[in-house]
Amino acid sequence: MSSSEPRRTALDALHRSLGATMTDFAGWDMPLRYGSERDEHNAVRTRAGLFDLSHMGEITVTGAQAAAFLNHALVGNIASVGVGRARYTMICRADGGILDDLIVYRLDETEYMVVANASNAQVVLDALTARVAGFDAEVRDDRDAYALIAVQGPESPGILKSLTDADLDGLKYYAGLPGTVAGVPALIARTGYTGEDGFELFVKPEHAVELWQALTEAGQGVGLVPCGLSCRDTLRLEAGMPLYGNELSTSLTPFDAGLGRVVKFEKEGDFVGREALQAAAAKAETNPPRVLVGLVAEGRRVPRSGYPVVAGGEVIGEVTSGAPSPTLGKPIAMAYVDAAHAAPGTPGVGVDIRGSHEPYEVVALPFYKRQK
Repeated sequence: MSSSEPRRTALDALHRSLGATMTDFAGWDMPLRYGSERDEHNAVRTRAGLFDLSHMGEITVTGAQAAAFLNHALVGNIASVGVGRARYTMICRADGGILDDLIVYRLDETEYMVVANASNAQVVLDALTARVAGFDAEVRDDRDAYALIAVQGPESPGILKSLTDADLDGLKYYAGLPGTVAGVPALIARTGYTGEDGFELFVKPEHAVELWQALTEAGQGVGLVPCGLSCRDTLRLEAGMPLYGNELSTSLTPFDAGLGRVVKFEKEGDFVGREALQAAAAKAETNPPRVLVGLVAEGRRVPRSGYPVVAGGEVIGEVTSGAPSPTLGKPIAMAYVDAAHAAPGTPGVGVDIRGSHEPYEVVALPFYKRQK
């Protein structure tokens, strides 16, 4: 363990002034909650929530061969992403294991921004730096160049429209455009990790407080509240979105995680992990691995990561994430289970919670889908 102090975002003093409960997350001091995490969760589902995501890792890739390099380094077809668009993808090891899941924004013909999870930002930076050899491209650590603020929820488009003249109506999901929000230059991205419509705003750290305060004021009339990491986790869990370290790890390939669709074998050129991933894809077809499913409790006890999933006295899987679901009013979990028990409605499935086998219903993911 490092004895160094956790890093603080540009909004640190503001979070403390709002009475946030702070926690160490991936080496950063981050707000866990400001008040009730259930209230914060429900605000995002019904109104809007404001998040500090400045712990995420931004890595800029530039150069004439930036597209070819990213096609080689990542499993997706990044060269086919249009300027102003974004793509969800992964970076894998040569053996196919997932190093991280990423969002890649194409800012210009020869410029991309790779956004890594906070816990993996250094790993991703190191891997990209090692893989760029031989390409006319440059990898730059831009983690200190950005603060990242997200506004999520059904009221978020209206809140943002009151502060910008950027064409939000024309901004599709998984797209980004440069603009000005409350007088602050920003990359405005229509992305998020909550299952709701919303935006992520990449700005210079020195503009973060000003932007947060402007968004807070703009959202006052529609019930916007500041939100911490705790409700971010229950929101993404309800939306069936994987979390690195829970549903994704180096011991799993994208095919093991049910996300084989992000691997693009048809793209030009070789890419890191291709051979191992082709083998994993073939194996998944003939001998399906454990499948990621949703579990909904019949009782009140909450399953946690690592708890065994059982059926007929046998262990058939393992919980990867679990929490009470404010939207469903019941405990829920994501779990990897043997393919034979993965169909929704499979009878006799339970979770071993400290020696007691609690009954759970197997359901398809996600647990929650917003009304369009």
